[in-house]
Amino acid sequence: MFFGETAINLDSKGRMALPTRYRPGIEEACGNRLVLTYSAFDAGCLWLYPEPEWERVRDQVMALSTFQNSHRSLQRRLVGSATPLEPDASARLLLPQTLRQVTGLEKKVVLMGMGARFEIWNENVLNQRRAEEERSMQEQASPEMAQLVL
Repeated sequence: MFFGETAINLDSKGRMALPTRYRPGIEEACGNRLVLTYSAFDAGCLWLYPEPEWERVRDQVMALSTFQNSHRSLQRRLVGSATPLEPDASARLLLPQTLRQVTGLEKKVVLMGMGARFEIWNENVLNQRRAEEERSMQEQASPEMAQLVL
């Protein structure tokens, strides 16, 4: 399980250093074989999966019927745009230029551990999203959220 957030600077080539605290867990989970794709729900965000978890998600997404436009869109967004990655000798990941451009990732990004995957956010987009979510959280709380003891 990955959790927590780390502010990271991309270098001029679009590489991101994996934080030291995540490296053993990534090595154990997938032998450093990762898959990067767009977030299914959030503009300005990429999802980074250990390969075994990605395979599970990929198989679920591809099992959806292609007769529905929304299914095909999700399949294109997640599977069609997925890129395998492995850290280099300095534990850096090269984020493909196309994925960086579409999500607006620039120099300052935030890596968030989200359980079985990571999210990589443009720092400014994430800060704006958090402000919006904070304003609307109480109005949008689901019955399941109301039952949580936080």
